Parts: sequence; C-alpha cells; structure tokens
Amino acid sequence: MTATRLDVLAIGNAIVDVIADADDAFLDAEGLTKGSMRLIDTAEATRLYERMGQGREASGGSAANTAAGVAALGARAGFIGQVAPDQLGEFFQHDIRSLGVEFETAPKDFETPTARCLVLVTPDAQRTMSTFLGAAQHLPVTALDEQQIRDSAILYLEGYLWDPEQPRFAMIRAIEIARSAGRKVAFTLSDSFCIDRHRDGFNQLIDDGKIDILFANEDEIQSLAGVPHFETAVGSVKDRVPLLVVTRSEKGAIAIRGEERAEVQAEPVRVVDTTGAGDLFAAGFLAGHAQDRSLEESLRMGAIAAAEVISHYGARPEADLKSLIDQRLV
Repeated sequence: MTATRLDVLAIGNAIVDVIADADDAFLDAEGLTKGSMRLIDTAEATRLYERMGQGREASGGSAANTAAGVAALGARAGFIGQVAPDQLGEFFQHDIRSLGVEFETAPKDFETPTARCLVLVTPDAQRTMSTFLGAAQHLPVTALDEQQIRDSAILYLEGYLWDPEQPRFAMIRAIEIARSAGRKVAFTLSDSFCIDRHRDGFNQLIDDGKIDILFANEDEIQSLAGVPHFETAVGSVKDRVPLLVVTRSEKGAIAIRGEERAEVQAEPVRVVDTTGAGDLFAAGFLAGHAQDRSLEESLRMGAIAAAEVISHYGARPEADLKSLIDQRLV
C-alpha cells in the first residue's frame, strides 16, 4: 500500500453558518419559533439573510466541522463539498482553507446558491436556525478527485448527505475508490431521522463490508438496530463492522473492535452550546486512530475535543486542541 498524503478526507454538506444576534420581537415579526430548526427554500434564504443583522460567518456542515477539528489537532485533513460560484461560496472556500483543511472542489452553478444555516441568537442564548441546503445537495460524482481519495488514510462520510441522489452516488463511488486503494472508510449516521429514511441503505452498506468505522450516538444506534435498549442495540451491530464508536453525551463513549471494548467518561465541562459535539468527537477519535493510538486514547481525544466545543457558542474549537490533548492525555 502506498503512503498517504492526508489522514482524513471528509465528504459532506458545504454550509456557511451565519450567526447574528436578534431579539424576541424580531423572531415574532418573522414568524419564527424560538429554539427551532427548519429547512427553507432559496427565496426565504435570500430574504431572511437580507433581514438579519450583521452576522458572524464560518464555514460549516457536519463533516466540514470534523475536517476542521482534525486539522486543529495537527493531523492532515481534506474536505469535499459543493458550493456555488457566489459570495458565500467564495467565503466557504477561503475559510475552510484558512483552517488548514485541503479543499479542492470547484464551485459549480446549479442555479441554486451556496448552502447556509442562518442562526439567530436571542439574549437568553437560544439558537433559532433556518437551513438552506442549496448547492450542497448537488455534489456530483465528477467533483471527486480520485487521486485525493486514494491518498487519504481514512475517507469519512456524512449520513446527512445520503438524502439527495447525486451526492449519494458520489459517496458510493468514493467508497469504491477508497476500498480499491486499501484505505479505511468511516461513516457517521448523523441523525435518527436520516436512519428512519435510509435504514435499509445504511444496513446494506454495513452488511456489504463497505464500512470500517461506524460512528453513532445512543439514539442513532438504537434506531439503526430497531431496538430501544442501548446494550442490545450495540450487541446487534458490533460484529457487523470492524470498529464501532458510540457517543452517549454525559455518559461518555464506547468503542468496540472485535473482542476489544474501551469506554471513557465524558470530560467535565459547563455546557454552553452542544452544536458540533459529535463532529468534534469524531475529529478527535479519527486523529487518534490515524496516529495508531489505542481505542481508549482515541476516545479520550474525542471526548476532550467535544468538551471544548460545547463550552462556547459555535461548532469550531476556540482553544488550542493540540495543546489540550497534550495536557490531558497523560
């Protein structure tokens, strides 16, 4: 097997997060329910974006957050995701590259703008989100850089992107390329609603031996297994994948590889905003795995990264993750 150039290459929705302060009166005027998340169309995305106050922008999306976390931990990360040739598309490209993530997907005009998540934060710290998926849902097979995939030790795929047909075909092709090159494929189930829509497809991926590392949280593993009991669900999935990683919020996380099982407690932290917790946990675990660390050490790295990101607003680390790991992983 040839040497790798990237430790983790992630594929997912390329979304720009736009975060702005708002008061309750603004939410009422816009007909928004505080603390909710809704999907919106092009017209509403443009209208609300223009109505919002001055916002803070950041490249986002679940797998993109993971790639950024991997880079923050000093590992080599890349990301594949579709943006449009517009202002937010240019911002996404510049921002994710500034974080040390390799991003080579060319902007493409699908007659729909770059995806954005418009986040309104009220004085009580509640986040009201309106998400427009736009160009992100049109990632074609032709956007893949096959050599980039072959050069990556781990291909990491976001379950959220399984919904639209074009990106699903792109991810299936990416899996074929990675496996033919002897690389590992990691998959995150992303959300219980994703599993409800694609349970058969996800199970087929697993049973066909396409997935080497499966990430899930407690609800997702139970949804995939179709049983409302954690250990029963884990028991029904663990022998179907080489490595199963399950997060349990304040109860910590587990990893199972064959007969080996490791568990860690959640890191002590004052929770401010849980956005990005799973994304950064995956980043920490994958960075540790790429460094050939033990399951327990990789889980600890995930827990430390997740704890940092939930200690403040936003889905990107603010502290030096590499230094945090060095301090705490002794």
